[in-house]
Amino acid sequence: MDVRRLGILRELSERGSVGAVAAAMKVTPSAVSQQLKVLEREAGYTLVEPAGRGVALTEAGRALARTATEIAVAVAKAEGAWREFMAQPAGRVTLATFPTAGEMLLPGLLTRMAERPDVELVLSDNDGTIDFADQTADFDVVLADGPTTSETWHERNLQVVPLMSEPLDVALPEDHPLAAKESLAAKDVVGETWIGVPHDYPFDQVLERVVAVTGEPVRVAQRIADNGIVEALVAGGHGIAILPRFTTREHGNGLVTRPLVGIRAKREISALLRPDRYERPSVRAVIDALRDEAKAVAQAHSAA
Repeated sequence: MDVRRLGILRELSERGSVGAVAAAMKVTPSAVSQQLKVLEREAGYTLVEPAGRGVALTEAGRALARTATEIAVAVAKAEGAWREFMAQPAGRVTLATFPTAGEMLLPGLLTRMAERPDVELVLSDNDGTIDFADQTADFDVVLADGPTTSETWHERNLQVVPLMSEPLDVALPEDHPLAAKESLAAKDVVGETWIGVPHDYPFDQVLERVVAVTGEPVRVAQRIADNGIVEALVAGGHGIAILPRFTTREHGNGLVTRPLVGIRAKREISALLRPDRYERPSVRAVIDALRDEAKAVAQAHSAA
């Protein structure tokens, strides 16, 4: 079987549609479909079947797509071993981040990568509405957050590199009665008005735990994705919120934060990437620098 055609099948398993594969590979959908038909003849099995207006992989297709991933990993390992033999890590590495991870990690990451001039690091940001795992098809490294490592990332055969745990605090107007407390329990925030995040964002799960512990519903007046806007609304007295400790601005701006105790209130920040890309020395260099920077950021805030 042709390795390039196996790559097309793997792309279909990742991207979900012939059109998306065609767009990524800069060919026509008919060209993709034709190559898949050739691969079916080579394999001797039906690999794709109609599903709605598109197609889906059959059981045989999914099995062969996993084999295609293993082949890609093997090829990347061989290329990586050769590059390591010939020279230091070099080449272009693309990285996508969500806003607060970028704010915390990218300045220091760029400083660290300046010591490796042969690696060109190209950064992109997003607003968090795009699925982190989906971005690994287009970027070498994707910074992702969640309360715990997502099981679906492993199910998609992605490499997950834990970087740091960040506490999530309750943000309050500085003149709020609860601001007099050094820490808050779930019972303390019963009856408060919240500035929340969109449904299914990691911070929203903290509010779900507050409900589970207290048995009382929470009133979410607004749902805002941008933490800067949330900070402004809280400082303006329009509610309280869950915000990440390391990047929330307080002191002198009408906002204070207090730790939430008694329930799990933290998020895990990880790097996601396809396993074959993880084998590239240039990508490994970026991952190593990310680990070092995340450790430095966490230590700096622990000492503060």
